[in-house]
Amino acid sequence: MQNLKKDELRDLVNSEGEDDFASMFEQSEKKNNSGSIKDGVIVAINDEYAMVDIGSKSEGRLPVEEIKDENGELLFKKGDSIQVYTNNRGVVSYKKMLKHKITQDEINKLKAADNYKDKIIEATVINKNKGGYILEKDGVEYFMPKFASALKDDGSKKDAHIGKSFKVCIIEIRDDSIIVSRKRYFEVSSKRQHDGSISLVQSGEAYEGVVKNITNFGMFVDIDGIEGLVHYTEISHKGPVNPSKLYKEGDKIKVKPIKYDEEKKRLSLSIKALFEDPWQEIQNEIKVGYVIKVVVSNIETYGAFVDLGNDLEGFLHISEISWDKSIKYPGDYLKVGEEIDVEVIEIDSANRRLRVSLKKQQDKPFTKFVEKHKVGDIIKGKIATFTPFGIFLNLGGIDGLLHNEDAFWDKSKKAQEIYKIGDELEVKLIKIDKTNEKVSLSLKALDESPVEKFSKKYNVDDPISGTVINIQDFGVFIKIKDENVDALIRNDDLAPLKKEEIKVGDEINGVLAHVDTEANRIRVSVRRLQKQKERQELSEYSSGNERMNSLGDLLKGKLQ
Repeated sequence: MQNLKKDELRDLVNSEGEDDFASMFEQSEKKNNSGSIKDGVIVAINDEYAMVDIGSKSEGRLPVEEIKDENGELLFKKGDSIQVYTNNRGVVSYKKMLKHKITQDEINKLKAADNYKDKIIEATVINKNKGGYILEKDGVEYFMPKFASALKDDGSKKDAHIGKSFKVCIIEIRDDSIIVSRKRYFEVSSKRQHDGSISLVQSGEAYEGVVKNITNFGMFVDIDGIEGLVHYTEISHKGPVNPSKLYKEGDKIKVKPIKYDEEKKRLSLSIKALFEDPWQEIQNEIKVGYVIKVVVSNIETYGAFVDLGNDLEGFLHISEISWDKSIKYPGDYLKVGEEIDVEVIEIDSANRRLRVSLKKQQDKPFTKFVEKHKVGDIIKGKIATFTPFGIFLNLGGIDGLLHNEDAFWDKSKKAQEIYKIGDELEVKLIKIDKTNEKVSLSLKALDESPVEKFSKKYNVDDPISGTVINIQDFGVFIKIKDENVDALIRNDDLAPLKKEEIKVGDEINGVLAHVDTEANRIRVSVRRLQKQKERQELSEYSSGNERMNSLGDLLKGKLQ
């Protein structure tokens, strides 16, 4: 056994700018040596103290609480022999005697083993004195000099570190004291962590460790004093997991050292490295389009994760749960632990992503709809969503588009201004696009169009009056008087009117030229009206001439 020399102690203290530790240590030794274990006899006991005769006509006062068991029963009675620890002031202690014995037994063990130097222990600070701190572990007391503590102490709070536990190294053993150093622990621990980490990684073996601390990014695991981090991405081949859901502090787990960062002095550990990577084999076993049986392992608002077994997990997006687009939360359709059949729709081994679909195992609503309906059918649907160009109606599994142009004959009306989500409408099926799986609907097709109503009241060449509402390159649009319809007067039908002289608001007279009920169009002609007038005038003129000719013949006959 080697003892630290006073000069060595002095050098250590001076390097830290502390007091002369060697002299303090000598004083401490003297103080400690002034106490000893003595045999005594209890001569009197009351509720507070027991008087102990320790010989040499000397008695010590022992607090009665020190000789009671956990149930409050006295361990000794008057006249019993007892061993106590006493100092030169006559103070006696039964508990201190027990601690002194435990400490002495530990000292003897360490001396016998002769390999105590730099042994690491974790002890708790129980007291502080001028020279340093008193620590305790399993009843054994240790002394940590102030210079060796590496603890900040501004003196504002005497017991700032009392009750805290620290890892320390044993640096020296005296006859009845064990000296430890936290500062030395950092030096030893750093070297041991460095050398141990490299050795662990180079071994390529798996080791049993103890979970020391769990954080949101992983957990720290201790392998025989060497600490490493299992990052949350290194727990499972499934991907990142929350370690606190699987482990707790104190758990013993198997880990494999995989890397040591010398610059950051960080040892990386892995749990998933203990098992074969299932992603290496998945491409040979599973193909896109395969139907596989899985178990729902986790449900989120945006979808569900499914367990394929063998540490493989797939993702079922909310849009792949059902053909019904009204799903708001996957938990309304699935529950954790439920076994389902899904179709594989994507395998990305490089990014460890596997996507599956549940709805592909269900009959497609569009196929069923086409089997039951045809163009021209009158069906009912509920308004699901509004868009700037119209509304979508839920037809029971699929959505159909009711475009604004197909909603009303009156183009000034907008569906959003009249209806609300959930309203039920009866509509006509006007188009089925099987290629793009789209359905077009019409509401106005259920009503007779204004043009159809107009065609029943007017015939071609009937006089028409209207007000100009729009002027285009190809003609002029008028609003027909007393009717809820518009009509077009083409450029070549405007004569004898001059287009450049026409303005919005002018009233124009013409005749009905054409009605197209299918296209919902009406054409009016001024030129045609003009021709009618010309024919009328010619007819009247001809009729007048005939009358004149008849009168002349009559007069001629009479004269003859």
